[in-house]
Amino acid sequence: MSSSVPPSADAPAGSPARTSARTPARTPGRFSGRAPVRGLARAVQRVTSTALGPYQSAVVRIGFSLTWLFFLLCEYPHRHELYGPGGPWSWGMARQLIADNHAFTALMWSQNPVWFEIVYGLAVVSAALLMLGWRTRTMSVLFMIGVLSLQNRSIFMGDGGDNVIHLMAIYLVLTRCGQVWSLDARRDPSRADQVGPALWGALGACLTALTFMGRLGGGWLLIFWGLWAVHALWWAAGRYAPGQPRALLDVIANLTHNAGLLVIMAEVCLVYATAGWYKIQGSRWQDGTALYYPLHLDYFSPWPALSELLASHGVIVMLLTYGTVAVQVAFPFTLLNRRVKNVLLAVMIAEHAAIAVVLGLPFFSLAMIAADAVFLPTGFLRRTGRWAARGRDRVRARVRRRPEARATPQERPRHEEQDRTPRRVTVPAAGPP
Repeated sequence: MSSSVPPSADAPAGSPARTSARTPARTPGRFSGRAPVRGLARAVQRVTSTALGPYQSAVVRIGFSLTWLFFLLCEYPHRHELYGPGGPWSWGMARQLIADNHAFTALMWSQNPVWFEIVYGLAVVSAALLMLGWRTRTMSVLFMIGVLSLQNRSIFMGDGGDNVIHLMAIYLVLTRCGQVWSLDARRDPSRADQVGPALWGALGACLTALTFMGRLGGGWLLIFWGLWAVHALWWAAGRYAPGQPRALLDVIANLTHNAGLLVIMAEVCLVYATAGWYKIQGSRWQDGTALYYPLHLDYFSPWPALSELLASHGVIVMLLTYGTVAVQVAFPFTLLNRRVKNVLLAVMIAEHAAIAVVLGLPFFSLAMIAADAVFLPTGFLRRTGRWAARGRDRVRARVRRRPEARATPQERPRHEEQDRTPRRVTVPAAGPP
C-alpha cells in the first residue's frame, strides 16, 4: 500500500505529492542551551588559565607602595610621636587594645627603641622594593607586615587613606602583581634562581624563631606559616616537578589572583557607594553647603587664598558639593557602560587631585587614585607604558651623550675623528654627450 497522499487543492499542478514520512523539524531552542554552556566554559578557562588585569594590578602595586613610601619618608622626623614607644598613644594603651582586638603588629614584640627603628626601616625598604617589583611575592608579604605593624600600633593616627592602604596591603598578597612593569618581569626565567630560595630560607628561620619565642599566636601563626609553605611549594614544583603539578599550582594562583582583583574592585565600589549614600543623609550635603565649612578650617587650608576664593562663590560650592555626591553614588552603576565609566573615572581622579591641593590631603588622595586605577582601561595603560619607555630611552640617550660632548679631542674615539675628517670628492670631467 502506498503511503502517499493526494496533493492539496492549493498545490500547483505537477508538484510531487506530500508523504507522511517527513523529517522532523528542529524545534526552536533545541540547541539553544549549548551557547550559554560554551560561554561559561570559555569564561572558566580564561579565569583559570590567565591572571587577568596584569597592568591594573601593577598600577595598584606601584600606587599603594609609592603612597606608603612617601608617607613614611615625609613623617620620618615625627615617627616617634606617631608610632614610637614614647608617643601619645603609649605602649601600654596599645597593648591593652591589641589584647582585645587581636590585631597584628610587630612593634608590640619589644619596647626597645632599636626594635622600632628596625621595623620602621623594614617598612620603608619593603615599600621601595615592592614599587620596583623586586621579588614581589616576598615583598608583598613584608609590605603587609610593615603596614599592619605601624597602623595597628597607633590606630588613631590615620585617616581614610590609611584605612584603604591597610586593606589593599592585605589584598596585594593574593595577587600576581609583578607580571608587568617590574624587575621580576625582566628577570631571565632560564637562569637558576638562587636569591629566592635564600630569601625564603632566611624568612623561614625568622619565623621559626618567632614561633618558639611565642611572639606569634592564633590565626596569625597559621597565616604566616601558610604563606611560607605555599611559596616553598611553588619553588619546589618549579624545580622538581615542572609538569602537571606546576600547572595545577598555576591554575590555583590564577584563581587566587583573579579573586583578589575582584575583591579590590568590590572594595572600591563599596567605599564610594557607602560614602555617597551617607552624604545624602546629611543636611549640609542636601542644601549644598558641605564644602563651605572645611574651606574655613585651618587644618584643611594649606592655601588660604585659594580656599577663600572658592568659598566666596556660592554657586561653585553648591556644584562641587552636589557633584561629589552624584559621582560617588553613580560610580558603581557606571561599570555597566565602559565609556561612561571612563569619563566618570577621570572626573574622580581629578577630584582627588583637587582634594590633595585644596584641602591638603595628599596621601589620602594618592591612596584613592591608586585604588581608582584598578578600573583604568588596558589600552590606556599600555600606551602610558610605551610613553614612559620612550621617555626613559631619551633620558638614557642624553646621559650617554654628555660625557662624549665634554671629552677633549684627545679623549674622543678615533672613529669619530675619522668621521669628521673632510673627504676628497672626485668630480668627473664633463665630456661630449
